[in-house]
Amino acid sequence: MTQEKVWENEYRNSKFLTKENKPQSDVVRFVQFLRKEEGVVLEGLRVLDLGSGTGRNSFYFAEFSCKVLGLEISETAIKIAEENIKNSKDHIMYDISYIMQSIGEKFPVGDDSQDIVLDITSSNSLTEAEREVYLAETHRVLKSGGYFFVKALCKDGDANAKHLLKHFPGKEKDTYIMPDMNVVERVWAKDDFVKTYDKYFKILKLEKKTSYTRMNDRSYKRNFWICYMKKE
Repeated sequence: MTQEKVWENEYRNSKFLTKENKPQSDVVRFVQFLRKEEGVVLEGLRVLDLGSGTGRNSFYFAEFSCKVLGLEISETAIKIAEENIKNSKDHIMYDISYIMQSIGEKFPVGDDSQDIVLDITSSNSLTEAEREVYLAETHRVLKSGGYFFVKALCKDGDANAKHLLKHFPGKEKDTYIMPDMNVVERVWAKDDFVKTYDKYFKILKLEKKTSYTRMNDRSYKRNFWICYMKKE
């Protein structure tokens, strides 16, 4: 089963994804960092949301009068996102659009056109070949001085990730196949993460965060990398 079909099934019958329209707390903190630490004025900026899902983070940036484009592999997710916009009382004010495609393909936007790019655990399911495209394309479309926010799965100190790697290994390095879902996920050791992203971007902040994911009525402790980057 291709990853497109896997994610379409997940959005139709969600086992662990949320369909709420509130932004993720990590994204809220990223915006606070941009405004307070970097002095960024968000109004009017162009934001590319990679793997935009049901649009919760796209919607958040649009509230700051940003022009947002979401790339999403699931048709159902896009329909939910568009419905969320229509149901908002100020929908006419929001400049958000969505395109259905993989983020492991060439992005349909121009060179040096985006001020901010978001990847909130969206590139985890890419193959290594797709990841190279995603990195090169993010670098291509991001303006000089633009910001890239990545939240990725962390391998270091994560017992659940190590269990999955041992018992449900994928075909590529540090990947596993989620049981009952067939979702392929990549987890990152710190050195590998830095080596991969540092080729393209300046890392401003990298920290490990622990949270809990609920699936099949069970809570799993998971570690994530939270990374703020900049194109120089």
